[in-house]
Amino acid sequence: MTRILLNGCCGRMGRAISAMALDNTEFDVVAGVDIVDNNGFAYPIYKSVSDCEVDYDVIIDFSNAAGVPALIDIAVDKNKPLVCCTTALTEDTVAKLHEASKKIPVFKSANMSVGMNVLIGLVKQATKILYPGYDIEIVEAHHRRKLDAPSGTALMIADSINSVAKDDLEYIFDRHKENKARGDKEIGFSAIRGGNIVGEHEVYFISDEETVKISHSAKTRDAFARGALAAAAFVADKKPGMYAMDDIISGAFN
Repeated sequence: MTRILLNGCCGRMGRAISAMALDNTEFDVVAGVDIVDNNGFAYPIYKSVSDCEVDYDVIIDFSNAAGVPALIDIAVDKNKPLVCCTTALTEDTVAKLHEASKKIPVFKSANMSVGMNVLIGLVKQATKILYPGYDIEIVEAHHRRKLDAPSGTALMIADSINSVAKDDLEYIFDRHKENKARGDKEIGFSAIRGGNIVGEHEVYFISDEETVKISHSAKTRDAFARGALAAAAFVADKKPGMYAMDDIISGAFN
């Protein structure tokens, strides 16, 4: 059984992970951390990870980007694997995660859905075949409360495309400021915010003759919760290093 310390337990994703773990004998959320006072959980909740008095195997983090640097320090100090699911991290924080991975296992992904990471594998294969003959656009939609745009997942998709294109592509986030035709070496981003959309991503490969569209739609947050638990089990006994969902599913594409 994998014993989990859940950082951000009172948020939407924290609640989804807690509920899913209750129905799975392979996982046990033994403690939570959140600044919000809430007594509706079967495990103790602390204000800080450093306050936790319960032993655990791995930390799952679905919190706020501002708190991740301090969390990294605690994970390293306590020698605990870290599954970091928080998005909109600064470059300095990402660099800190990589530095921490020299001492502990760190699992980092902008999207914990297994299905989304399968999409990324498909998109990389499509890029090998279709680029540079096709224009590439990414459209994403999320709930009205989401703070960052484009989404971390949209950027993760673009980075995977660019890795195949040998960093040949420029990211275009706003076209209204300039009146000019689309360039050949662009990835355009469009962001939709409204209602309670969990997460939708579409990747377009467009030529004069046809359009290829690869898409993913998350119906509930359980998709991300399931992936986070899978990541926790995967990384719990790993050696120090950086890990991602690709490490779990890449074998299918080899």
